[in-house]
Amino acid sequence: MRHMDSVLVLIATPGSGAITPQVIDAMRDLGSGGPHWLSKSEACEVDIFARLPEFLIGLRSHKIDAAVVSIHDRRKPLLLADMDSTMIQQECIDELGVVAGVGDHIKAVTAKAMRGELDFDAALRERVALLEGLPATVVDDVLKTRITLMPGGKVLLDTMKAQGAYAALVSGGFTSFTGPIAAALGFDENRANHLEIIDGRLTGRVIPPILGKEAKVEALRQICARLGFSAEQVLAVGDGANDIPMLQAAGIGVALHAKPVVQEQAKVVINHSDLTALLYLQGYHRDEFVNV
Repeated sequence: MRHMDSVLVLIATPGSGAITPQVIDAMRDLGSGGPHWLSKSEACEVDIFARLPEFLIGLRSHKIDAAVVSIHDRRKPLLLADMDSTMIQQECIDELGVVAGVGDHIKAVTAKAMRGELDFDAALRERVALLEGLPATVVDDVLKTRITLMPGGKVLLDTMKAQGAYAALVSGGFTSFTGPIAAALGFDENRANHLEIIDGRLTGRVIPPILGKEAKVEALRQICARLGFSAEQVLAVGDGANDIPMLQAAGIGVALHAKPVVQEQAKVVINHSDLTALLYLQGYHRDEFVNV
């Protein structure tokens, strides 16, 4: 019988077995009860206990993520996800920059924009301008040779959708990438910016309007209104400064391997696990995972 409205979820790197008996003993010594295992030695949950802050300080030396989540309406029917460095392991515009021979410049601007140090819209225009003249076929080439999916993403989508969830890929990147990535992972819809292409070549311009950080939280509101969900029923995940409003608006907002400014403002931070962590946060057991 739970006496709290929230639980502490511990999630280790897949395959690490990092939630050892010593970690569990440390919790018990500080006043917790026994763990409820979601995946033996890799994910568990316990009721909140009085000396939790002391335990979390000690946990910093372990490769284990910890999050406090509500037990109410825990399994979310709507997933909103960023794409670059979240559902895929790269930043698409950086990879286009490498092909264009301006990779270092574009990567530096991207890093500053994702840390919140630059205006997102202006930074996007600056980077896209450097791609002027590239053949449009470069997008397919980059997708095939330079883009890899983030571990756990397909399992996350397949498992949530098997439970009837709706999934939207909402990116500050480009539809030429979000379309194929959304199709590969099973997203129901995708939103992103449009690269202008004339006579088979990139013009170096983005077709307005630019989808920045406000566009992501607006997508959350629009999709919720259309499907009859509340923001509390949303699980959102991202890594960059432009994701912060979306993460803060969602019932569970997860900063995944995120920039420091994002980690400081997100409700949940995942640094060690992969995207399957989002299933454990919702209380899924590993034996419920689809297509592991």
